[in-house]
Amino acid sequence: MSESTAGRSRDVLMGLEVTREGLSVETGPVVRAAEPRDVPRLGATLTVALADSRWTRWALPVDGRVQRLTRLHELLAHRGAATGTAWVDTRVDSVAAWEAPDGAPDTQPVPADVAGALAREVPYLHGERARVVADTAALVSAVRPSGPHWWLATLATRPSARRRGLATAVLAPGLRRADHAGLPAATAVHSWAAVRFLRGSGFEVSETLRTSDDQLAVYVLVRAPQPV
Repeated sequence: MSESTAGRSRDVLMGLEVTREGLSVETGPVVRAAEPRDVPRLGATLTVALADSRWTRWALPVDGRVQRLTRLHELLAHRGAATGTAWVDTRVDSVAAWEAPDGAPDTQPVPADVAGALAREVPYLHGERARVVADTAALVSAVRPSGPHWWLATLATRPSARRRGLATAVLAPGLRRADHAGLPAATAVHSWAAVRFLRGSGFEVSETLRTSDDQLAVYVLVRAPQPV
């Protein structure tokens, strides 16, 4: 079994109890790396989960908001599936999408066509909010860990599938990758409820900011690598 295949197998087998006799009963959600075939469902999950979030209402114009959000999530789904940096449950009801450090094992660079689409379309999708979104991203970038790290770009679960442990499950593979590499993981969120949830996986608030227009709080969290 290759290193890449072994890594994927560990992800797929998450949630199964291993005994001396082999695999036993399922004890939790089964998680796997997102694949290109998942893109439509993955994008839809992100949109359903985040359609009414604080960030969505702040970052996207009212005019055509759902359509803009849907396209933005399609692009993010393509990036996650193509680079090997997104994990989902078997029904793709929950997703954790990361930005990996350059050269991370079992990941691929962003394909040129996806990178081009992101560069062209993201500013258009944000419309008149594009400047404040970009300025806020720059504020966050300035306080991210200075060295290589795994960046949690999106963590979302469909409302109908919440409270089943899915978010914790899909978050875990990226954290394991960071731990095996001895690297921190980091993210930025806009609600204290998200902070409380992420603290359960070892994240701690490193910076508290405001968006560049002073409309939203921004909590930057960092998780130190854990022993493996």
